[in-house]
Amino acid sequence: MSVHLEVAEGVGTIRLDRPPMNALDIATQDRLGELAAEVTERDDVRAVILYGGEKVFAAGADIKEMELVDHAGMVRRSRPLQDAFTAVARIPKPVVAAITGYALGGGCELALCTDYRIAADNAKLGQPEILLGLIPGAGGTQRLSRLVGPSKAKDLVFTGRMVKADEALRIGLVDLVVPAAEVYEQARAWASRLAKGPALALRAAKESIDQGLETDLDTGLTIERNWFAGLFATEDRERGMRSFVEEGPGRATFL
Repeated sequence: MSVHLEVAEGVGTIRLDRPPMNALDIATQDRLGELAAEVTERDDVRAVILYGGEKVFAAGADIKEMELVDHAGMVRRSRPLQDAFTAVARIPKPVVAAITGYALGGGCELALCTDYRIAADNAKLGQPEILLGLIPGAGGTQRLSRLVGPSKAKDLVFTGRMVKADEALRIGLVDLVVPAAEVYEQARAWASRLAKGPALALRAAKESIDQGLETDLDTGLTIERNWFAGLFATEDRERGMRSFVEEGPGRATFL
């Protein structure tokens, strides 16, 4: 398979494995959607890392495969493509991208589906679809503009240019830049810390933020209020508050 799932100590690593560049062909896209659904359902997965290996995250779609698709074929395929990426974006657990080398086109769009992006200092990101006479089709025009703002998104999409890790950090496309050899280790540390947290509260936080950004403030506050009140019915809330009262802040265990 071109994508694998490894689970250890509450952290699931979804590993792209399609050498040499992890090109996202149809089979890989579909497998990503399947694994997103699997980690969503598995109780032993409490946080997720999306990783392409030491050399490259994902250099985009499989252009040789895509070149053979006509208009009717892409009308049929474009929805499953977006659905696969949306499944990753909607994993109700913390998800971090560990980005090495290239994250271009669909690879950049895949990284955009995560909650936090850690990039190697040699990483390059971009949406070069315009150079093929296309636009991003797996969420790039929407998620990128929401993340970095419309002007910066238009610059990247209009020109198709790649940005190096330092610029990606400056514009908010990635959240942390580290030496290439440390990318997975840093992602693992981020995910491991959150894997020990209260699963339902983390889900509530993620869904409140993500859904709230798609609506008006009053509706967003309603989403937050409902989740906030609902968490008072959970064992994790009882554990957290009891630990705070008896032991002080930050000492609760939720596993």
